[in-house]
Amino acid sequence: MRPSPADPAAWNAYLAEGNAKQARKRVAADVLLRDQADRLLLVNPTYKPGWDLPGGMAEANESPHDAAVRELREELGHTPNLRQLLVVDWVPPHGPWDDLLAFVFDGGTLTDTQAAHLRPHDTELSATAFMPLETARDLLNPRLRRRLDAAVRALGSGQPAYLRDGAADWGSL
Repeated sequence: MRPSPADPAAWNAYLAEGNAKQARKRVAADVLLRDQADRLLLVNPTYKPGWDLPGGMAEANESPHDAAVRELREELGHTPNLRQLLVVDWVPPHGPWDDLLAFVFDGGTLTDTQAAHLRPHDTELSATAFMPLETARDLLNPRLRRRLDAAVRALGSGQPAYLRDGAADWGSL
């Protein structure tokens, strides 16, 4: 017999049991940052091959927004003023990894002074660089390239995109 909310202890135990059985999603949160020349910031992680958007993985019970802010503060010494959500991308299981929800936020355009001070602040990054969109696209793996393209489109349209493994799915949110 299912307990009812009239018995708070039993009800909370029942809900906790259901919660323990539900899937847990990994969450990544990246930021699209631009300089005054409208170039995009990419970072070069030390723990995986290739360039990436700045950001990283959320910690347990951390919102994607808070994860993006924390990651940029830790890795670049920059506290972004996040604007709109640009992309949500569901990435299916791959290699040893379970599925993932990847968020991309608009971090706005930095002043020349802010951009000049961005550099790796920990050992997770070996380099940072602002680059034109086409150069940035060439340095990203195909999934990230599609996510970047969707983020740039969303920036122009003001409509966030929902992707499935980097590809448009169900149009805009």
